[in-house]
Amino acid sequence: MARVIHVFRQPDRFVAGTVGQPGDRTFYLQARENTRTVSVVLEKQQVAVLAERLASLLEEVANRFGATVPDDVPEELIDTDPLDVPLEEEFRVGTMGLGWDAESKTVVIELLAITDTEIDEAVVLDDTEEGPDAVRVFLTPAAARAFAARADRVVNAGRKPCPLCGEPLDPSGHICPRQNGYRRNTELAGED
Repeated sequence: MARVIHVFRQPDRFVAGTVGQPGDRTFYLQARENTRTVSVVLEKQQVAVLAERLASLLEEVANRFGATVPDDVPEELIDTDPLDVPLEEEFRVGTMGLGWDAESKTVVIELLAITDTEIDEAVVLDDTEEGPDAVRVFLTPAAARAFAARADRVVNAGRKPCPLCGEPLDPSGHICPRQNGYRRNTELAGED
């Protein structure tokens, strides 16, 4: 079957979002241009890494190429709307690629579907017939900053970390390794 590459050269929207409750969320990246919308699923850590690497790439682009890159993004540019529905998963992301298109002065984000075989680096940011399905999004530096800001918020909107071990706290309780699994029983503590 031929490879499908969804290209968004001037997306109306490119956002990270979730479905589900903290501790049981599914993470999505969603691109929309005109009437076409594509949603892909990925891991929370992938969203966090993408936001972090985008920030690094923007700094490098400003330093090496003299591109105009905003330090901060105005609050009104950060998309806070929910994901578009119906939410149909195109594929699960395995590999991500980042680049800079000097001609259009845009950041290029490529998301490749998970495969059982190892991916050749030539497939990333390439239009070859072979390889996994992909989503390729071109963002202005300001749009990339806005995406990264929302992605950070989405990642950090989950469960609060335990103040002792840093692991996520579950609503049903938490066995903290820093306390060797000991949890004080508050009902018995008051009865001396």
